[in-house]
Amino acid sequence: MNFNTTNSTFRQLLGNGLTYRVPAFQRDYSWGEEEWDDLWQDICALFEEHGEAAHYMGYLVLQSVNNKRFDIIDGQQRLTTLSLLILAGLKHLEDLIDANLDPADNAKRRDQLRNSYIGYVDPVSLVALPKLELNRHSNKFYQTYLVPLEKLPMRGLNPSEHQLRRAFLWFRDVLDQKIGRDEDSGRELARFLDALVDKLFFTVITVNDELNAFKVFETLNARGVRLSATDLLKNYLFSIISKEDSHETELSALEGRWERIVGLLGAENFSDFLRVFWNSRHNLVRKAELFKTIRSHVSGREQVFALMRELDFAAGVFAALRDPSDPNWNVEESKAFSSIQLFNVTQTLAMLLAAHARFFESDRKSFSRIVRVTAVISMRYNVICSLPTHEQERIYNDVALGISSGRLSSGAAIVDALSEVYPDDQVFRSSFASKEFRTTDSGTKRLVRYILRELERQVSGANFDLEGQTYNIEHILPQNPSEDWSHITEAKQDRLIYRLGNMTLLESKANRNAGNESFESKSTVYASSDFQITRSIPEQYPIWDEQSVESRQRQLAKLAIGIWKL
Repeated sequence: MNFNTTNSTFRQLLGNGLTYRVPAFQRDYSWGEEEWDDLWQDICALFEEHGEAAHYMGYLVLQSVNNKRFDIIDGQQRLTTLSLLILAGLKHLEDLIDANLDPADNAKRRDQLRNSYIGYVDPVSLVALPKLELNRHSNKFYQTYLVPLEKLPMRGLNPSEHQLRRAFLWFRDVLDQKIGRDEDSGRELARFLDALVDKLFFTVITVNDELNAFKVFETLNARGVRLSATDLLKNYLFSIISKEDSHETELSALEGRWERIVGLLGAENFSDFLRVFWNSRHNLVRKAELFKTIRSHVSGREQVFALMRELDFAAGVFAALRDPSDPNWNVEESKAFSSIQLFNVTQTLAMLLAAHARFFESDRKSFSRIVRVTAVISMRYNVICSLPTHEQERIYNDVALGISSGRLSSGAAIVDALSEVYPDDQVFRSSFASKEFRTTDSGTKRLVRYILRELERQVSGANFDLEGQTYNIEHILPQNPSEDWSHITEAKQDRLIYRLGNMTLLESKANRNAGNESFESKSTVYASSDFQITRSIPEQYPIWDEQSVESRQRQLAKLAIGIWKL
């Protein structure tokens, strides 16, 4: 990988004729008052007595082929904000000049600061030759009004321009409060800014192409630095279109599709969606290789538009696959999707996306069957047997590829292909008979409620609604055992409390009454429960010990085989 890493102050970043450009289709300026104030407080702290010598501004990821002109891959919000701070300082100097406060020297200070950190402005045309260019929604306002310090319009601004205007005025106000307006204010402001540009420093990573930029993104993300791979992909795709002299309406239409997708999914979910989409019709690609793979397949204008049309449609399906209440699903499908969501299984998504494209309109019965089978497999493979997910993902991808290519053309063929990730009854029963769930968080509690509800339905045929507060999970051997449970050693108690065989369903009031009481006292409560799986406990077990837990869980495992089966 060809990249360079340095530490640079703000002065060094903008010196030696270097220029920076926010790619035309990168996201708009979005910092607000909270971020401005955080930065300002950090800056002011630098100038307090015993203040820090410098303030670290984080990573900048830049792309360049000549080390003179740089595209800002990550860091535009910070660089733009600092530019607005400098411009607010220049405006303060102009106000001092207009007030006839040391006008000659303040004019020199203004020009020197502008040339150093903003860029040259032609004195006749007032056209800016800037050190910083913003994106297509922001640059015209920035260059036309902010850089030459023209009077700012109030109407007809897009959201990004409005936010730039607000930021500039906000920094103008705080500088006015800090510096004031007297004969020596210009000198104080120049001293403040001249010191500040040496106190702000960045870690600058410079790469030579989009692929290396993406690899840097992946590395920084692994270390907890939040960067947007979504923005990087957008820049690449839109750069292809803009290079081919596309009409502005085409660019707007393309951007409209992009914004619709991101608006539907959210920027955080877009990269997950993109990988699922790609893997639903191509060989399995790991996240780190996704950008490289897409770039190798998409290099021309027609390919970009085709990809965006496909992404636009698939995004809605992807969102629906993760929403069991989506109106497109029938009752059976909705139930299956609820289970998959509860199990927190995502390896299925590429296969389900391919199945939707192939069967949803033409063969709904097969689609419903595939969804139902996927839920059963997820229960067996992921929830109970806890088998390796990387192998499962590989098999699901192979099935997805088979669906997309036409190799697997029927629901029966797909179910047969999925049998490779379907643990057989013996493996499932063995794993179920020893399974434990630590019900110490809400997600695990919901999962255990679901399992116990399905077991109850299998026994009694009743379908209880467990979403409210009417029913609770009852731990027969309590989570905090009293002396009544001293016949079970503490070591065994720890092993037994969270076993499925030690759990049942109980009415909330009865659950409170049972509390940490002895098994004899609890049995009286259980005998009058609404749940047959609970009423049967005192009927079958005169005492509650390790053997009882083991025996009951083996019974539940036999029931489970009949519930979660193909």
